[in-house]
Amino acid sequence: MIHQYKNNGYNIVLDVCSGSVHVVDDLVYDVIALYEDHTPEEIADILAKPLNNTDGNGHNSYSREDIFEACEEIGELKEAGQLFTEDVYKDAIIDFKKRKTVVKALCLHIAHDCNLACKYCFAGEGEYHGDRSLMSYEVGKKALDFLIANSGNRVNLEVDFFGGEPLMNFDVVKALVEYGRSQEKKYNKKFRFTLTTNGVLLNDEVMEFAEKEMANVVLSIDGRREVHDAMRPTRNGKGSYDLIIDKFKKMAEMRHQTNYYVRGTFTHHNLDFSKDVIHLADMGFKQISAEPVVAGPDMDYAITEDDVPKLCEEYDILAKEMVKREREENGFNFFHFMIDLSGGPCLYKRLSGCGSGTEYLAVTPWGDLYPCHQFVGLSDFKLGNVDEGITNTGIVDEFKLCNVYAKPKCRDCFARFYCSGGCAANSYNFHGNLTDAYDVGCALEKKRVECALMIKAALADNEAC
Repeated sequence: MIHQYKNNGYNIVLDVCSGSVHVVDDLVYDVIALYEDHTPEEIADILAKPLNNTDGNGHNSYSREDIFEACEEIGELKEAGQLFTEDVYKDAIIDFKKRKTVVKALCLHIAHDCNLACKYCFAGEGEYHGDRSLMSYEVGKKALDFLIANSGNRVNLEVDFFGGEPLMNFDVVKALVEYGRSQEKKYNKKFRFTLTTNGVLLNDEVMEFAEKEMANVVLSIDGRREVHDAMRPTRNGKGSYDLIIDKFKKMAEMRHQTNYYVRGTFTHHNLDFSKDVIHLADMGFKQISAEPVVAGPDMDYAITEDDVPKLCEEYDILAKEMVKREREENGFNFFHFMIDLSGGPCLYKRLSGCGSGTEYLAVTPWGDLYPCHQFVGLSDFKLGNVDEGITNTGIVDEFKLCNVYAKPKCRDCFARFYCSGGCAANSYNFHGNLTDAYDVGCALEKKRVECALMIKAALADNEAC
């Protein structure tokens, strides 16, 4: 399977199953589109016209000699396994339900409470369909013990302190990090702690602790002041941008502009979100993420199918601006445009995604286990608790089956090995099952992949020059 498209002046051909990316001229681009279903002679009959002219189908004019030469080159790439490669991964997925998994990551809901009142919060201002609560040290300790006990031979373990707002329970965060470190040598484990915060309670003590102990820090900010304040007010209704921006700048500099993200959410109210990303870049941030809000159609800020064309234009604008700034040696990273063409995730990761419900679990303040933070509070998805472990194995088996071949919309999608089938929670929330796909999210993911590959092509072209 191949996917070919034009972006920013580049003709790009992706061989889906090998991951090979080709930047080609107009002739090769047009020949590739016909190659599988036509002989070289037929292709020449279709494309060969008097030079400097175009036929009624909009094809460029090529000589028969050049067309035959292009066919030969394409045949060589096919023989080398770089074009029209077969999908060899289907067989690997057959026994996916039987594969052995270990728990490698926990999302600790250290606080089901928040000091902001974000309008789009899926956690209901931190409450997650329940009561406001802070995780105790005892529950957190049991969660870390559960992770160690269920991680098999895996050495590197990940724990994200999440909320609500985790800094509302900072003393427990510190104590759990200390406990985790005390267990590393004993069990031959290494903890990678991360922290997600809205920044209101950031201070020098927190930042120094995070710099020492946190492998990554996610700092929530939506972009321009007016955009951020409209959706992320404090509990008294005032904006929070001015409370956090300078602290976020300091945190980014403390971490030498690495191992952090400023992460925003864009909505129907700021479809021109590229301006928010560029604003954050202009403020000096080098690691930026912006996610489309996921909300039901009854919410006025929800992104709709009608918004998709505008958002795709915004991704194009952002990609071109990133290429420009990189060439000016003033670049920045945008999370959704980060693609590794030389390595990347392993086979199972590419096929099944984040590992929610199997390798990655969320823990509530009272110790209940859920497939991920977006399922917390949905009683049907409760897996167990930190005292008894996983008792609802049927749900685990369902999540094991979440892969690109179990989802009809994913099987023939060119982006399937990049998005790995998308988010199970979004599938459930919009379709009531785990093996469908959130259509708006799919459309945006495809565009992001195309933009990411274009950026790679443009920067490679720049290096060649």
